[in-house]
Amino acid sequence: MAMASSAERYIPASREGMLKITEIFHSLQGEAAQVGLPTVFVRLTGCPLRCQYCDSEYAFTGGEWMHFDDILAQVRSYETPYVCVTGGEPLAQKRCSELLRLLCDQGFQVSLETSGAMDLALADERVSRVMDIKTPGSGEQARNRWENVAQLTANDQVKFVICSREDFDWAMAKTQEHGLAARCEVLFSPSWGQVGEKELAEWILQARAPVRFQMQLHKLLWGDVPGK
Repeated sequence: MAMASSAERYIPASREGMLKITEIFHSLQGEAAQVGLPTVFVRLTGCPLRCQYCDSEYAFTGGEWMHFDDILAQVRSYETPYVCVTGGEPLAQKRCSELLRLLCDQGFQVSLETSGAMDLALADERVSRVMDIKTPGSGEQARNRWENVAQLTANDQVKFVICSREDFDWAMAKTQEHGLAARCEVLFSPSWGQVGEKELAEWILQARAPVRFQMQLHKLLWGDVPGK
């Protein structure tokens, strides 16, 4: 999706039925339950968090206002049933909930990448909600909304990005404290450049952790670039 320059950006008089979109693109899902499946990604603009490991800082600002009808038309053009709504932090835009509902109503299999800082109840339960619980190493631990745990279903997933051994121990403790593995799948990912993949895999095995190790497939294939 080509974006206009800042001087050319369209600012509608009314934003009813619209969302601010950074990009819409077709790629392989790199994470979570639908890993490897051809998926349409709808990346919303804006995020209230500033995690030190963020790989989508380009989505913090800019973007284009798009009507739901245009978003849905572009999603349909890729002819895949899988859609991932991501950001930034997609739930920071209040109309994101409506987009999620519309996508589900039209028969798409929808996943949502969201932080643990937002109210999970804003997202339709038909959506597979992948909630990133912020570890101490993220720099945003204080933003976690632990009330979200009660909203989790077997259709959801919880992700911890592990930046250090301290993060691993903290994530293990929180997984046990909140009974996360009994509610949904729990994912542990290494923070690129901070924890080695083999190192995290060994920690998981040694701890007999009830979690799934995951790496970001899209980064292995294409590197850390937008639109992939």
